[in-house]
Amino acid sequence: MGSGEDTGAGVAGGGGGGGVVRGAVLKALVVVGGVLLLRRLRRSTTRWDHARAVVDALSGEKFSREQARKDPDNYFNLRMLTCPATEMVDGSRVLYFEQAFWRSPEKPFRQRFYMVKPCPKDMKCDVELSSYAIRDVEEYKNFCDRPKDQRPQPEEVIADIAEHLTTIHLSRCERGKRCLYKGSTPPEGFPNSWSGATYCTSDLSIHKNGEVHIWDKGFDDDGNQVWGTKAGPYEFKPAPKSNYDDMFSPLNFSAPLTLEKKIESSFAIDDQ
Repeated sequence: MGSGEDTGAGVAGGGGGGGVVRGAVLKALVVVGGVLLLRRLRRSTTRWDHARAVVDALSGEKFSREQARKDPDNYFNLRMLTCPATEMVDGSRVLYFEQAFWRSPEKPFRQRFYMVKPCPKDMKCDVELSSYAIRDVEEYKNFCDRPKDQRPQPEEVIADIAEHLTTIHLSRCERGKRCLYKGSTPPEGFPNSWSGATYCTSDLSIHKNGEVHIWDKGFDDDGNQVWGTKAGPYEFKPAPKSNYDDMFSPLNFSAPLTLEKKIESSFAIDDQ
């Protein structure tokens, strides 16, 4: 009897202790789970996170050098340079963008402001990227290469944002894809009068390796392409570190003047 009572008491006492321990462990798991969930929610991507990611991806110096080496008949070695210029009251980020021949970066043939912000909530996209003309392009040449105190200041940038040119709606790419974001202008494009065009379209994709692919095209009233590459988008890759071979690449030496004329048929210069 005594032995049985002891055993019974022992079992009862052990069961009670086990229940307390299990309860404490359960509470701890609930607390830890709640903390992890809270952290996950805090880390979830917001609409503005997407906009900032696009700003970061577009910023910097990029070249189409590799593409020009592989297909010199259709592509030139161009330099694309983008950097933050200011921020609007609503949080939209304004970037300065320019393109130039590699050999003459001080003479950009295309200059734009990009305005980056989240897509409107009623649209099925993540980021809205709009391009604007610059009121006085001469004042902004090599903007990104200059010390900040020698650039037009934020309030001047806002005042120099001129007419709207195009808008691209970007969406996050599906898992497993090479790209991070991609998008296009509407099929009907935007008005454009350069080189016989009546409208233009743009396709843009941002890749995980830092590449930015841009395909701008101009069309006449009959739908015939009158400017822009036909072989595919320009592929701008982050500027590689200089090496000995690049110094002697034929792409890095001045080409005849006819090269600048030839580009007019494949890439828009100073388009409106």
